[in-house]
Amino acid sequence: MGLDALAAACCVLPVLISLLAVRLVYVLWRSGQPSSGSPTAGLRCLIVLGSVGLLGGHTAEMMNIITAVQKDRFTPRYYVAALTDNMSLQKAQVYEQSLIQSGEETIKNAHFMQIYRSREVGQSYITSIATTLLATLHAMWLVIRIRPQVIFCNGPGTCFPLCVSAFILKVLGLGWSSIFYIESIARVKKLSLSGLLLYKLRIADQFFVQWPQLQQQYPRAYCAGRLM
Repeated sequence: MGLDALAAACCVLPVLISLLAVRLVYVLWRSGQPSSGSPTAGLRCLIVLGSVGLLGGHTAEMMNIITAVQKDRFTPRYYVAALTDNMSLQKAQVYEQSLIQSGEETIKNAHFMQIYRSREVGQSYITSIATTLLATLHAMWLVIRIRPQVIFCNGPGTCFPLCVSAFILKVLGLGWSSIFYIESIARVKKLSLSGLLLYKLRIADQFFVQWPQLQQQYPRAYCAGRLM
């Protein structure tokens, strides 16, 4: 009986691997294609926030982008920041509260969440292996829970495990997220590590940079011009 089960497993495993390979090719081909859904329908939107620096950092850039999108189309909105980032979600909450006060939105359209950080500044690479694994598992749980249809991110390390988790769900056929990556304006000559990984692995559906010389180095990227 044990030998029969082992033989059956040996037959099934290559089939599963082949199906996953075909699905992966399809996802890579389908990514970036126009959506067949209704353009006016509300889309669950995951917005990844980053650090807040002297000039605002990733969060200021992302909030600047979010103010320009159609609020009725990208709703509900789920803002995610690192667990140790105490300022980014506050900025998002202030912005969403301003929409409520102006009568544009209701509180149900905005949700605020935190995620474990893959690697803290100055953390050794050895210890970051465990924290990265923990962050990835947490990211997978969040993505499964939210099932975002659109993801906006612009370079903080927090975005990578979230985008990878969304991509894995695509390959497994458990959900479809269109990932929009907008590289930070601070990246003039080279991509950030998050951007480089998402570009090389073809995880992002649409990849934008803000400087023409950067677009020349990465031809699959679109030059959006300065957004700040």
